Amino acid sequence: GKNDPGFRTKLQIGAELARRAEAAGFPFRAVAADSAYGDQDGFRGELREAGLPFVMALKPRHGTWAYGPAAHTPADAARALAWNGPEDPGEWAPVERAFHDGHTETWYAADATLGAWGPDGYTRLAVATKDPATLPEKATWYLATNLPRPGSPREAESEHPPADLAEVTRIYGVRHWIEQAYKQVKDQLGWADFQVRSDTAIRRHQTLVNCAFSFCWDAYHDEPAPEDAPRSEADPPETQDEERGEPHSRTGAHRLLAQSAETGT
Repeated sequence: GKNDPGFRTKLQIGAELARRAEAAGFPFRAVAADSAYGDQDGFRGELREAGLPFVMALKPRHGTWAYGPAAHTPADAARALAWNGPEDPGEWAPVERAFHDGHTETWYAADATLGAWGPDGYTRLAVATKDPATLPEKATWYLATNLPRPGSPREAESEHPPADLAEVTRIYGVRHWIEQAYKQVKDQLGWADFQVRSDTAIRRHQTLVNCAFSFCWDAYHDEPAPEDAPRSEADPPETQDEERGEPHSRTGAHRLLAQSAETGT
């Protein structure tokens, strides 16, 4: 419990894992997380203090203090950006997104201002959406990042390479595939089926499941199932919940997981 000197919250564990990954030499462009983490000021602060880059989602109504008519939420900040249609996007820039079935879509992204957050601030608020006019709930991302804007005054002093709006959007899009992989580990291979065991046995079970998934994933990408459509790393199925994924049918990767489990390979 919390009286244990070794107690850590989920957010503290996440920040520590990111620090350890960097110390172990694992390369990554940024720590990407959904709004369950992105809305936590302390979590972003821990990553910043550790010198780690991040791209994290915020809830549209994540509030901040501001003077009078100034934006008070990410959604307010996005609505304040000029948009006159695709032919005259105003403060928005088109970005191409690639999806799991190989098709691409034009989304629009912009740097917004919310309190101390802005294009040249220590934290940027990037907004990516399919429609800047309506900001549809299921197709709009509000992203906090400490990656500097290319050409900004912060670029020279930042320890992180700059990221344009397309790059920030791409990084958060990859996060969905991480979530999809987690669901496969949990559902197909039984990560959560550790039953009533000792702490050591639970850790051993979950380590073996993660190893099994890694081998299956590697084998699948070496020889993808022929009936599977070409896939991009940018995004999983569009019908999913934008934060937590969707119940999934058996694709080639899932069949490989099942076959491997049945044959013992």
